[in-house]
Amino acid sequence: MCGRYATTRSEADLEDLFEAVSVLEQMGPSWNVAPTDPVPVVRESKSHDARVLDSARWGLVPPWAKDLRAGARMINARSETVATSPAFAPSFARRRCLVPADGWFEWVRDGKQKQAYYMTPADGSPLAFAGLWSSWGPEGVLTCSVLTTAALGGLTRVHDRMPLILPRDRWGDWLASGGEPDELLRPLTPAELAAIEVRPVRPDVGNVRNNGPHLLEPPPPAEPAPAPATLF
Repeated sequence: MCGRYATTRSEADLEDLFEAVSVLEQMGPSWNVAPTDPVPVVRESKSHDARVLDSARWGLVPPWAKDLRAGARMINARSETVATSPAFAPSFARRRCLVPADGWFEWVRDGKQKQAYYMTPADGSPLAFAGLWSSWGPEGVLTCSVLTTAALGGLTRVHDRMPLILPRDRWGDWLASGGEPDELLRPLTPAELAAIEVRPVRPDVGNVRNNGPHLLEPPPPAEPAPAPATLF
């Protein structure tokens, strides 16, 4: 699963990186993106005859859904079933996008405590998650989902799922219509996976109201246990 991530690069940087024309309406950085938040996406646009940097509500809402609340349950699409799922297959065939990210979060329970971890490229380079988009309602609200796949390598110690990450040389094929599902959905190679590190971070990221670069800092050191009380 991918239920929380960070995307902090500027509009100008994302335009450059993805060779896209921005149609964003004022979107700032977020170190704690949560479901239903507006997020930057990159997609092909027939009306602009170009690749555009756009904004979408995180949580895909199929055209037949009664209201936007359906999107809260559809922030992720499983790569194993996305080509046949009634909710996701139409977008997989014709409406694919890239979701710019710096990294994503997962939590590991240790007894009664949960430790937050941040997965990100060790060299600070950007990530592009494989995404889908759809337009909902008479106003054409743009919504999106992030594809997930089975976790690989050391990432399995944190969670059994991870976002489907696309290297730069696969962006064009993903954004185009058609293509062979097996090729489009193949996971990272071991070398590409090795570039991602797992960092423990502050527990504050667990609250969606918290935001800012401090969320990516290491957790504070554990306080020593109090000395046992003595009777004399």
